[in-house]
Amino acid sequence: MFTKFTRITTLALVTATTATAHDYTAGDMEIQHPMAFETAETAKVGAGYLTIVNSGDDADRLLEVRADIPRIELHDIEDNDGVVKMVEMENGIEIPAGETVSLAPGGLHIMFMGLESALVAGSEVPATLVFEQAGEVDVVFKIEERGSAMKEHDHGDHSDHSH
Repeated sequence: MFTKFTRITTLALVTATTATAHDYTAGDMEIQHPMAFETAETAKVGAGYLTIVNSGDDADRLLEVRADIPRIELHDIEDNDGVVKMVEMENGIEIPAGETVSLAPGGLHIMFMGLESALVAGSEVPATLVFEQAGEVDVVFKIEERGSAMKEHDHGDHSDHSH
């Protein structure tokens, strides 16, 4: 038999596990760990990352991301004969049926542009992902400390970089 203390402790553990999972679901789409790295104080851009798992039988498409940031674009990295540049994904990012698509440094990513203040580790950016089929999904991008392996791929230090 559960005591009142046991029920409260169990509820607290389930709540803590759910809160730290940092995943979101919309139909057959699972959005895992939306995050961005902290940026320099003077940075005007930052990059957001996440993983999308489509466990359904139909493809979907991430069309846009909305947040309280002046401009947000979906980007990919293109390498043409050793010249690397960012390319806006104007038609969104396809999420094939039964597949996983990762938005990660060095590849597909979300550009947060026109930042009016730094993205600070420990803070959060509420956002809405807009899918063609799954519709709108509210998520929170957690701002994390920059890892040394990620510095070369993060866009946060390129305050003079125009897009």
